[in-house]
Amino acid sequence: MSFDGIFTYGMIEELNKTIQGGRIAKIHQPFKHELVFHIRANGRNVKLLLSAHPSYARVHLTNETYDNPSTPPMFCMLLRKHLEGGFIEHIEQNGMDRMMVFHIRSRNEIGDTLIRKLFVEIMGRHSNIVLTDGEKDVIIDSLKHLSPSVNSYRTVLPGYDYILPPAQNKISPLEAEKEDILRHLNFQEGKLDRQIVDTFSGVSPLFAKEALHRAGLANRATLPNGLMEMFAAVKQRRFAPQLVTQGGKEYFYLLDLTHLKGDKRMFETLSGLLDRFYFGKAERDRVKQQAHDLERFVINEKKKNENKIKKLEKTLAHSEHAKEYQLYGELLTANLYQLKKGDKSAKVINYYDENGGEITIPLNPNKTPSENAQSYFTKYQKAKNSVEVVQEQIRLAEEEIAYFDQLIQQLSSASPKDLNEIREELAEGKYLRAKQPQGQKKPKKQAPSLETYESSTGETILVGKNNKQNEYLTMKHAARDDIWLHTKDIPGSHVVIKTSEPDEKTILEAAQIAAYYSKAKNSASVPVDYTKIRYVKKPNGAKPGFVTYDRQQTVFVTPDEDLVIKLKKSR
Repeated sequence: MSFDGIFTYGMIEELNKTIQGGRIAKIHQPFKHELVFHIRANGRNVKLLLSAHPSYARVHLTNETYDNPSTPPMFCMLLRKHLEGGFIEHIEQNGMDRMMVFHIRSRNEIGDTLIRKLFVEIMGRHSNIVLTDGEKDVIIDSLKHLSPSVNSYRTVLPGYDYILPPAQNKISPLEAEKEDILRHLNFQEGKLDRQIVDTFSGVSPLFAKEALHRAGLANRATLPNGLMEMFAAVKQRRFAPQLVTQGGKEYFYLLDLTHLKGDKRMFETLSGLLDRFYFGKAERDRVKQQAHDLERFVINEKKKNENKIKKLEKTLAHSEHAKEYQLYGELLTANLYQLKKGDKSAKVINYYDENGGEITIPLNPNKTPSENAQSYFTKYQKAKNSVEVVQEQIRLAEEEIAYFDQLIQQLSSASPKDLNEIREELAEGKYLRAKQPQGQKKPKKQAPSLETYESSTGETILVGKNNKQNEYLTMKHAARDDIWLHTKDIPGSHVVIKTSEPDEKTILEAAQIAAYYSKAKNSASVPVDYTKIRYVKKPNGAKPGFVTYDRQQTVFVTPDEDLVIKLKKSR
């Protein structure tokens, strides 16, 4: 895990510089495992994210905007009662553990000053946020409760004494000496990276791999120097926050990762680094959990239509025998005089063959020659009529596949609020049954909210992330001379530049956004069409979000997530 004890040490240093002495103005709990503190510190307003997410636990300042539930959770209400209006005295770390302790000075109902402690334990699936009274460390409440039956070492419930997680009895990197390295590492056993992690507190496998790389041929002469160099960088706070992309995977850390050879991007702060690394990751994880049934339904519907087309194509191939049936019927009619009931076949001259060749026609011996001829004419008529019907059914099935392809793409970039609109759309299309809570009135329809971006030259760019948003943006919200963009022949979002004469840079940036919110997000040189809204039309009876357009121009762009993040406008 990149957010190890050493990273926690660096983050606490950063937070003490930026929010120590700050006043907690507001507390929100947008999701089950995340809290956002709005803090006024050093003459500016900042947002502090505290996350106990099983996969994305972390603490850092954030510029992201989160939608809050209409009714705050109970833990959020309790924190508001005890901490809102309070001041952050200081933040400390327990040893080199992945734990932050916020000391907060506040007042009770009668105005008496008191100290509260907020423990943030960043420990993977065991992560937690615990509020104590600060004096005796009695637990007031916690984000996650641990009963004695769940954890025999410590109980995390209101009224119990707060007990720190078990000590690991490792050597602190801030106090380590070269002799400690030589005494505790066995160079004969191998797996030195694992030994480093087991010996020093706060050290992750990523740190250990970097130390081994810097040591070159790791031995008793080179490794201690490499490790001590890295420990010194931590003690002296010579941090180099960076994000490295290698083999399609991203890594972050507060020290230079020389053992990774991918693309490297530097950041001024650890918070900025984490804001970039976790951009959308936790949200996509939440969406994946909430949309599991929806995604499975959409994929199944797409497969049903693909199987339907296969069956229809077989029917169509069978229908191609129509002319053959017509020929058989005509030849039998012309040769009725030489046929009789009981014949199993008829060998006749094919009058339509230039060479006058013979043809053998299968017969039903239980029918008269005339009935056999009529039977072939009936088959011909059925086959002829079915061709148009089958072709129409194939066309409709292909439209359904394109529609569900679009929904699959939208689910991949959806936010929790986008999911509700996709569910509503499927219910309106009679694919799903609409869920209406008993005893509640149908909620009043509101205009969909749109993602807002601002180009480098100050132009507003709007994005629809699902069909409801796309249709509202293109058919209702945008002006006739605004510029509309969409990936060429690729499922994706509608994008609108709110001006009739955008500069070239704005067009390219809007095209980047359109490519990013499309099925070609991870592709290079993605074609994006753009035209004026007046040339975009919705055909009668078309699916939501489906449009046709003309008089377009095309640009080719490669999606850049960093640019999309940079252009996103906070609400």
